Amino acid sequence: MVELRKRKAQPLDTGRESKRVQTPIPTLKRAPENIKASASSSHNARHQIPKAGETLDLSHFGGEFESHDGKKLTLKDLVDCSKSGVVLFTYPRASTPGCTKQACLFRDNHDSLTASGLSVYGLSADSPKANTTFKTKQNLPYTLLCNPCYSLIAALGLKKMPRGTLRGVFAINKQGEVLLHKVGGPDATFDAARRLADAW
Repeated sequence: MVELRKRKAQPLDTGRESKRVQTPIPTLKRAPENIKASASSSHNARHQIPKAGETLDLSHFGGEFESHDGKKLTLKDLVDCSKSGVVLFTYPRASTPGCTKQACLFRDNHDSLTASGLSVYGLSADSPKANTTFKTKQNLPYTLLCNPCYSLIAALGLKKMPRGTLRGVFAINKQGEVLLHKVGGPDATFDAARRLADAW
């Protein structure tokens, strides 16, 4: 009697090695340039940079800030108290070399700058204490304005992101017309103010 042997079942030949199922990793798409530009300019959208020749509504412009001696003020208050208008020069930090040079240029030429009726002020995010020390040490003849919340500095388009103040100069007349807006170094900001006063 012939004994029949059972053959082992052969594995199915798929023709290729089994592979693990890999979940595809989604690729991140780059944001469109216009969206990125919109995000980066969101700050400027809230605070459009004033341009020479533009007339501003000063009723709420720049919010409230303090003088170095603690008086609560607005830009409208400064303009209303001036004879012809206001010149504000901005500086990053009191008592630092560049800011001292800038402040002293406006100090040494204060009489000629104000002869036309323009009032000169320094503006920074420093505390009243820091600005009082700066004013006293450098014998500055004008008021220093303290804006640690950057409300006015930002409204003037002179705020660095996320913090800090650009060095610049801004001027406005009694009617709210912007006469000057410039970002620059100590000499450049003073020269711009001097040319404005000479032409006034």
